[in-house]
This record gives sequence, structure tokens and C-alpha cells, in this order.
Amino acid sequence: MTSLFDPITLRGVTIPNRIFLSPMCQYMCEARDGVPTDWHLVHYGARAAGGFGLVIVEATAVVPQGRISPEDSGLWNDTQREAWARIVAFGHAQGAAMGVQLAHAGRKASVYRDHPGPSGSVPLEEGGWVTGGPSALAFPGLAEPEELSVEQIAEVVESFAAAAVRADQAGFDVVELHAAHGYLLFEFLSPFSNHRTDEYGGDFACRTRLLLEVVDAVRAVWPATKPLFVRLSATEWLEGGWGVEDSVRLAGLLADRGVDFMDVSSAGNVLARIPTDPGYQVPLARAVRAAGLPTGAVGRITEAAQAQEVLDEHSADAVLLGRVALREPSWPLRAAAELGSPERGRYPNAYLRGRWTSLVTQPERS
Repeated sequence: MTSLFDPITLRGVTIPNRIFLSPMCQYMCEARDGVPTDWHLVHYGARAAGGFGLVIVEATAVVPQGRISPEDSGLWNDTQREAWARIVAFGHAQGAAMGVQLAHAGRKASVYRDHPGPSGSVPLEEGGWVTGGPSALAFPGLAEPEELSVEQIAEVVESFAAAAVRADQAGFDVVELHAAHGYLLFEFLSPFSNHRTDEYGGDFACRTRLLLEVVDAVRAVWPATKPLFVRLSATEWLEGGWGVEDSVRLAGLLADRGVDFMDVSSAGNVLARIPTDPGYQVPLARAVRAAGLPTGAVGRITEAAQAQEVLDEHSADAVLLGRVALREPSWPLRAAAELGSPERGRYPNAYLRGRWTSLVTQPERS
């Protein structure tokens, strides 16, 4: 059986275990310039030191207008690249592989950050901006976007490629394209948000065109030795929308274009009733895995035995932890102890005393 603590090799990158940090927005670029700060160094550094095999940093905008909130991080200029390089280097020093999720929020951009305070779209006079999407259809409760022109769509593709170049220069091992949760790339996939009648709307081939163009553009500039991930909402949980069969079909196309791993999530584009039981998205990862690509399962995976079971059942090739990792930066170290992993996780030297669970097993020197 594959263990959570077995390495996984994707192209030329070997990730030391199967426990990945799911990208989670921090909304902590207080200067609103997209430049990651000491907060990001400490946050991601703690998870790297805590034993995560792959640390995927938050949704990082490829253009200023692609930020979810004004406080989001970015990778559209060299100042941001250099700030990320410092964080990547620290993560590498802890033995973790480092990834970045490249994103454009589309019609869900320009909103107040997910912190205590106001919600909804940020007004222009408070630093917000006019958003864009496949069609002039608003996400419930947010401002109506403008429909992107074909020329603007081409600029989006170029922006993803340019950000991927900077990601490589910053030292990231993995790039993940955010095609989930109702952000721009997924907005084009869904018939609920894409009412276009040109080559980017209508049937499956046209609605997937933008994502495939972005994949091609990024794969062309992203080193052949480094893996490319796609995070996908496998279903919208609503009849008539994007569904699991669509996701399996798309995964086959992505594999042919050089995508190496599917990070399988769901929902986010429309309001729907979702059965959020523990591990509720694991069956989605298992279904997409049938297309032939390695997959990651995410969503209310909180316990070590539960995570190991995902691998034992061949539902996924790795697990991604989100909210539990906010509570517990060293979750992998606890999981190693609970599962009796021989190496007991990847402890930093300064934390080695924490490997011993009792005075009986602890060496004399402490």
C-alpha cells in the first residue's frame, strides 16, 4: 500500500510525501500591491517545517484585476517575484517542495477580503475595480462584470504565461492553474456563467477553449522538468451545470497537453446545496483519476487514518489539507506518529525532541 509518507515523483520533481498544503488565501498584502510579506514567510515556512511534502501558496493573481480582494498576492511583476523567492528558498531549506497557484478571479474579483468587516464588491472609490467575465452575469451578491472581448481573453492567456515564467525564476517547483471555485477559468467552463455565442462559449469544446489555451501557453514556458497542476471544480452540485463526466473528459484533454496532476475540488460558481460530510469530495477525485492522471483529494480530510484510507482505496494519489492546516501547521508530524511511520515525519533538527512521545522512549539527552 502507498503510504502518506511515500514520495511521489512528477516529471523531475520528487515530493517527499503525499501530504500537500492546499492553497488558501491569506488576504494579507496590506499595502495592496500584491507583494507577499513576513506574514507569508512565517505562514508558509511553518507548514514547510511542519512536514508538508508540497506547500502550494495561495491563489496568486496574474494581473491586478485578477485579485479576489485588494489584499491578495500577485505575480505580475518582478518585485512580487523577488518576495516569493525568499519564501520559496526558506521552504526548500525545510525539505518541502514549493508550488504556486496562479489565478484570475474573474467576476468574483474586487471583493472585500474574508476577514471580519464588510462583504461584497469593493466600490471603486475604496480601491475596487470593474471586473470581467465570460458574460455580463453577476455572481449572486456581487457587481455585474463586463464581458471580456476576444482581445482581452488573449491578454489573460499571456498573463498566465508571464506569471509562470516569474514562478520559475522565483524557484517554485510546481505551478497550479486555478480552474475551480467559480473563478475566471471555471466561469468559462460552466454553462451557468458562460452565455457566449462565439468560439469561447456554447458547446464543451468552446467552453474549455480558454483553459486549454492557458495550459498550452504555460506549458510552453514552464520547464519540462517541472510538473503542472490544475485545480478543478469537478461538479457544481446543480443539474444543468458542469459535472463529473465533463471533468473526466477534460482531464483526458489536459493529460494530452502536459498537465501532470489534477487537484480535485468542487462548487463555487453558483449557489447550491452541497453534502459536506467528511471526505465528501474524495469520490470526485476517484472519478477524475479514472482519466489516467494522478489526482489529489481535498475537503474535510482532518485525521491521519482518514487520509491514509484515501490512498489505500486508490481514490487519489495525495491528499490536500486546507482548514485543518490553518489550525495545525505540523499536522504531518502528528500523522506520522499516529500511523507509526518509520521516519516519524520530517522533523527539523530544532524540533527533534518532539518526536518522542514519552519519557520511556525519549533518549537521555533532551
